[in-house]
Amino acid sequence: MGNRPENQIPAAANVILATLHTIANLYQFFILPVALLPLSPQWAWTLVPLALLNNAYWSLIHEAIHDLFNADRRTNLLFGRGMSVLFGSPFQIVRLSHLLHHKLNRTPREATEVYERGSPSVAAIAFGYYFQILGGLYLVEFLSSVLFFLPRAFIDRFRSRLIKPESVSGILMQNWARPEILREIRRDGAVIFLWLGVSFYLYGAYWPLLVGVLAARAFFISFLDNVYHYDTPVNEIFYASNLSLPAALANLLLNFNLHGIHHRNPAIPWIVLPAAFREQEASFQYSYFTAALSQLRGPIALQDLPQAPQSQ
Repeated sequence: MGNRPENQIPAAANVILATLHTIANLYQFFILPVALLPLSPQWAWTLVPLALLNNAYWSLIHEAIHDLFNADRRTNLLFGRGMSVLFGSPFQIVRLSHLLHHKLNRTPREATEVYERGSPSVAAIAFGYYFQILGGLYLVEFLSSVLFFLPRAFIDRFRSRLIKPESVSGILMQNWARPEILREIRRDGAVIFLWLGVSFYLYGAYWPLLVGVLAARAFFISFLDNVYHYDTPVNEIFYASNLSLPAALANLLLNFNLHGIHHRNPAIPWIVLPAAFREQEASFQYSYFTAALSQLRGPIALQDLPQAPQSQ
């Protein structure tokens, strides 16, 4: 791609976007209940378009996860933690989860929809799958802070007795339990529950609106998280679908729809993805909305998944 990735990072644009998203979050969690709802409940309708910004917000956090928000690592970490706190999950929870996703992408233990044909618990597998894509993924990230406020000895017992060490959760728990990571998670978690408590207090009798805000975030983040990987070749670590979107929506998502390009080039910033898509002569596998709806088909037996492609 010519220039080094750190020279291609649109740092100023990222800061502007982070500022706008921060204002949007402050509005829905604090400004709306204090300044506008007392004037008229009709102001609650302003929450609807803001719900559509959740995945765009995640796309910006995603840049910080890959150290692509800013070339300066301290600035990258500062914004990454700040945005994640307002997102509702400690930065190290989402960061380590996402980086492990890249490492284990489309392996049977990581793939969301995959199960072994003949499994005696297909109903439970289906329940777990739909729970995850319809809100559970974000809910687990949101509530994860609670576990890490418990004593270290309890966390270690929980991990050793209930989680298989070789599982995705086992690997993540091992990393999250490292002393420096655990301290950061606890600090971020404390701030999250502080702002959430203040927000519920400010909403008062309108508290169901705040529940709706969080439910919308849980749905959009969870439902669209695996859209690039559903029904794709198993054990193809670098594979993900590129999904077509109107230009305006693609820009809003920071070109996150070019996910196949991202998985093969995780060190290039969002602004370079379209150029990489053209240079690599890549193609779209599906439309974004078709791929999203296809997830409702449910879990897929490992034996029914497509074979890894010979070339991309």
